[in-house]
Amino acid sequence: MSRAARLGAFIVITLAILVAGIFIIGSKEYLFSSTYQLKAQFDNVAGLDAGGDVRVGGVHSGTVSSIVLPHKPGEQVTVVMDLSKSTHEIIKQDSVATIETEGLLGNQYLAISFGSAGKADVRNGDTIASQPPLEMSALLQKTSGILDSSQQAIQNATRATANLDSISAKINTGQGTVGALVNDKQLYNNLEQTTSSMQATMVQAQTGVTDFAENMEALKHNFFLRGYFKKRGYEDSGELAQNAIDRLPETAPTKEFTYPAKQLFDKQDSAKLKNQKSLSAGGEFLANNQFGFAVIVASSGMEGDTQKDLVLTQARAMVVREYLVENFGFDDSQLKTLGMGKQADAGSDAGWGTVQIFIYPAGTEMPPNKQIPAAIQSKTTSDQPVQASANAKPN
Repeated sequence: MSRAARLGAFIVITLAILVAGIFIIGSKEYLFSSTYQLKAQFDNVAGLDAGGDVRVGGVHSGTVSSIVLPHKPGEQVTVVMDLSKSTHEIIKQDSVATIETEGLLGNQYLAISFGSAGKADVRNGDTIASQPPLEMSALLQKTSGILDSSQQAIQNATRATANLDSISAKINTGQGTVGALVNDKQLYNNLEQTTSSMQATMVQAQTGVTDFAENMEALKHNFFLRGYFKKRGYEDSGELAQNAIDRLPETAPTKEFTYPAKQLFDKQDSAKLKNQKSLSAGGEFLANNQFGFAVIVASSGMEGDTQKDLVLTQARAMVVREYLVENFGFDDSQLKTLGMGKQADAGSDAGWGTVQIFIYPAGTEMPPNKQIPAAIQSKTTSDQPVQASANAKPN
C-alpha cells in the first residue's frame, strides 16, 4: 500500500472515531434528540453543578443545563433542566425534584419523582415542586449530638454501677438496716414473727367485719326489726350494691339531671319516693336517646351519721333506678347507681341532699362494679326479694 493510501486510511479512521465520540457525547447531553425544559427552585443546591445528571426513577433522563442565582436575598436558586421527551408521560404537575448524592460522598444529581396518573402533564418551561437537600454538615452535627448524649448516658450508667457496687459492699459487711437483715439471722427471725402476728391480726379483723355484716343482715330480717329498715325503703344491703359502681368515669357526661332529695322522698332519712313524676324528664331522655350508660348518683348533706347516710344514699339511688326501669323502656343494664353519702355540695335543704342522673356517650369506659362482701352476697341470694319502694304512693 502506498504512502498516500495509508495516510488516507488514517484520516478516515480518525474522522470515524471523532464522529462516534461526538454522537456518544451528544446522546449523553441530548444534543441530537428532542428535549423539553423544566425548572426547580431550591434554597441551597448543596454542590450541584451545571451539566449534572437528571434522573427519573433512577434512570439518566436529562442534564442540568444551568443554575441561576437569585437577584436578591430571600429568593431561591433556580435549576434549569433539559429532559428527554420520553419522560413527558411520567413527569406530571405533582412531580417533585430533589438533590441527592451518589453514595455517602459522591457527586450530586437531580432526581425527579413520577407524577400521579390523574394529574396534568408538565409543559416546556414549567417549574415543579422541590424538596430541600440533605446536607452532610447538618447530618454530621446531629450525629455528633447523638454521640455526646450517648457518652453522657454511658457516664451516668458507670456512676450508677459504682453506686450499686458500694451499696452491695455495705450490705455484705452488715452495714445499714438491709445489711443487718441479711447478715443477722436473729433479727430476721424476729421480723418474720412480727409479720406473722400482723397477718393473724388482719385475719381476725376481717373475720370480725364479716361477722358484723352477717349479724346486721340477720337483724334486718328479724321479725321485730324488719319494720325499722322497711320504713326507710330498703331491707337488704346486698341489693343496694347489685347495680352499684365504685366511682364515676373520668369522661364528662353528655347530659345531666339534678333533683333535690326533698322533692323526691317523703322524709329526710327515708328512701321512699313521694313524687315520682319529677323523674319523667330523665326517664324520657333515657328511653328516647342513644347513650353508653347512665349513673344515678345520690348524696346527702353533712348532718347525721356518716355510715347511715352512706347506706341511705345507696338506697335512694336504687329505688330511683327501679322506678325508671319499670316505667320507661330502655336497656336496664345501662343504668348504674352510686351512693356518695355525705357531700358538702349536696344541697342546702337542711341536709336532705340531691339525686343526679349522669348520662355518658357510647364508648365511655364503665368503672368496675362495687364489691359486695361474700357473707352479704350469699345472704341476699337466699332471702326473699326486696320490696322496692319506688312505686310507693305519696303520703
